[in-house]
Amino acid sequence: MNPFILATLLFSLGLGTTITFASSHWLLAWMGLEINTLAIIPLMAQHYHPRAVEATIKYFLAQATAAAMLLFASTTNAWISGQWDIQHMSHPLPVTLVTLALALKIGLAPLHSWMPEVLQGLDLTTGLILSTWQKLAPFALLMQINPTNSNILILMGLLSTLLGGWAGLNQTQLRKILAYSSIAHLGWMVIILQFSSTLTLLTLIIYFVMTFSTFLMFKLNNATTINALATSWTKAPIITALSPLILLSLGGLPPLTGFMPKWLILHELTKQDMETMATLTALSALLSLYFYLRLSYAMTLTMFPNNFMASSPWRFTPKQTLLPLATSTTLTLLLLPLTPAASTLISL
Repeated sequence: MNPFILATLLFSLGLGTTITFASSHWLLAWMGLEINTLAIIPLMAQHYHPRAVEATIKYFLAQATAAAMLLFASTTNAWISGQWDIQHMSHPLPVTLVTLALALKIGLAPLHSWMPEVLQGLDLTTGLILSTWQKLAPFALLMQINPTNSNILILMGLLSTLLGGWAGLNQTQLRKILAYSSIAHLGWMVIILQFSSTLTLLTLIIYFVMTFSTFLMFKLNNATTINALATSWTKAPIITALSPLILLSLGGLPPLTGFMPKWLILHELTKQDMETMATLTALSALLSLYFYLRLSYAMTLTMFPNNFMASSPWRFTPKQTLLPLATSTTLTLLLLPLTPAASTLISL
């Protein structure tokens, strides 16, 4: 892609998200979401592969449906209350419609079915943008609307953690596994949104760091399937040795960084007298932990049969820049002791 076009599209991505962040008017927020969507579509289809074009069309249709629902809900709210302000949504009908539209935009269950199919058709770099940056603007709106019926968000959050773990068990494609992992993590964030929005923000930031290191690790190995991970020892032995820790951090295993948000969320749910919900959410994390262990096993404890072609890459200097991967991996593994400082910083 032409560097000027790429720079324009990336600038538009940032501009759309910034407009949504800064707006208090529903029409401006909707415009920011639309700029964001239209900017990423050329990035998704840039390789002109039929699978990428198919994923782009699926993404466009899902986002267009969500945007239409959002515009209809905000117009309905303005018609009922006379207010376009995001903070002044009181009627249950537009609040429910907005919640469902934003859930469709970020891929919460049961509105998640587009996410694995779209991510499977993209390259890992665009998939990383879709899994991280594209979640920011809808989450900013979700944190502002204060839904009157929080049971919908809690139910979707629990369903996302269960389906994200359950559906990822039988997958062999890494991008689909990462999509279901994203759905499960979004479920954790949404469950706690009504009780502590700062905790949701902390979970979102930590999820970004962990997902960034995971995508970069797979991109360094040029792997898209579980079988392809078996050749990683000869390509990047140090990263391969650290990969189980990165994946287990995604699963939320102590003493790694990923344990921090799960620990705080379960603590907050218990304080809200929701012990049953906390138990179900903790048990759903075991489903995700299984396929992270499966990836760790495939990457570190197996060797590809007749591995003649994979023995040469270690002789060449890798072209990728390793500093972002090193930084994100360090954060993914070592942030748990800073839990009090992180909680205090986010709540300021």
